[in-house]
Amino acid sequence: MSYSSYSDFISKLEAAGELVRVAAPVATELEITEWADREMKSPAGGRALLFERPTIHGKPSRFPLAINTLGSERRMAMSLGLEKIDELAREMELLLKAKPPTNLRAAWNLALQGLGLLNAKPRHVSEGPCQEVVHRFVPAGWRLGDPVPPAPAGGGMPTLLDLPILQCWPHDGGRFITFPCVHTVDPDTGERNLGMYRMQIYDGQTAGMHWQVHKVGARHGKRYYERGEPMPVAVTIGGDPAYTFAATAPLPDGLDEILFAGFIRKKPVDLIKCQTLDLEVPADADFVLEGYVLPGELRPEGPFGDHTGFYTPVDPYPVFHLTAITHRTRAIYPCTIVGRPPMEDFYMGSASVRLFLPVFQMNFPEIVDMTLPAEGVFHNLVIVSIRKQYPWQACKIMHGLWGMGLMMFTKYIVVVDHDCNVHDSSEVLFRLCANTDPQRDSLFTRNPSDSLDHATSLPNVGSHMGIDATRKLAGEGYQREWPELCKMTPEVKARVDAMRGR
Repeated sequence: MSYSSYSDFISKLEAAGELVRVAAPVATELEITEWADREMKSPAGGRALLFERPTIHGKPSRFPLAINTLGSERRMAMSLGLEKIDELAREMELLLKAKPPTNLRAAWNLALQGLGLLNAKPRHVSEGPCQEVVHRFVPAGWRLGDPVPPAPAGGGMPTLLDLPILQCWPHDGGRFITFPCVHTVDPDTGERNLGMYRMQIYDGQTAGMHWQVHKVGARHGKRYYERGEPMPVAVTIGGDPAYTFAATAPLPDGLDEILFAGFIRKKPVDLIKCQTLDLEVPADADFVLEGYVLPGELRPEGPFGDHTGFYTPVDPYPVFHLTAITHRTRAIYPCTIVGRPPMEDFYMGSASVRLFLPVFQMNFPEIVDMTLPAEGVFHNLVIVSIRKQYPWQACKIMHGLWGMGLMMFTKYIVVVDHDCNVHDSSEVLFRLCANTDPQRDSLFTRNPSDSLDHATSLPNVGSHMGIDATRKLAGEGYQREWPELCKMTPEVKARVDAMRGR
């Protein structure tokens, strides 16, 4: 299922009892954050919020603001048109396990599985809702690299300052766009990338572009810098929520996020050419910010209250220069906040883990399940269960996971046996405490670290730790017989259940 607009998604949430409308004026400076933070920390993530009259420094915004729209298991599944995320995970597993057909039935089943991929290829359109309203900051005939004149004062043309962009936390360096889908293209190969990098608003026409050194956007930028050419960048906000998920999903390097979005929404993404750039963006977006980044131009960005629960410091990042804003006539501005977990991003990360578990299992068939607890804020803690068959297999899993994309940032990996529920933190801690000898079962290594990790002595690099909490085998130096876990027999459980009337 696909959504024709973010408003369409909001309507579905409201019909399902998953949305609260807030009609009173609420400030984009701190007040919306406090309101949303309380909702996000409610049981099961609370409900989505639609602020109909957000104010910017006391003045009403012309655009309503939506937040916490993905902040529960149910809403995350609804954003992808599903009852449960596991439905899409099973489809991914079928595609990964597909084998050449040996008979007509197998060929038909394979064809059905491939329909999602066949329908994923984007279509190119000449007009779309995202350009119902067009505000250009450059004259006709302007080319990338030409200077951009300042926006006319008092002319009624909206700038970045007119969008209901949040100042999330008291010591933030300013207002930040928190749900931007950033579109870039590799200048050598033409391959596009869709990433999510926060943007600090400096003024009406410039913003910081927080792509960290490990991200694909930064790699594309490096190639433009080496060429000495300005880099075209388009930012979309809103539209089908599948784009937001695709921008944050840990896809293998080189896999087209737009193609992936088409696959998960079961409908091709309509792409439209920007007004001032040679880039294409989803035609159903609510907002499109067109602009560019200049080679070597950096500006202090931050501080920002981040998903670590702490403020990340001021660092130099590229500057985005605005050339146009286009938007729907009745656009909705979706955003999020991050901070001490649990927050909305926990449910987005959990959905990614469920969806890509088959990918991990394809590389490591012994993996049974995996989770990233909310307290680990994505990169700090991974718990994985395996069917252990041979000595030091847990160490193999640790090294393998650290070598897979953004898993390189994982600070702690805990490996448990297949019969441990990785989603039950009490059971995991029990196994961790009962099954480990700290010196024997701890593994330390050096690896790249998340740029947001304030605990490392140096930025972007630090130590990682793996803990083997599985049962031990003789080949691992264990010289005793491993004890059996205390469990009651099913027969006794059934008899007592009957006696208790259950």
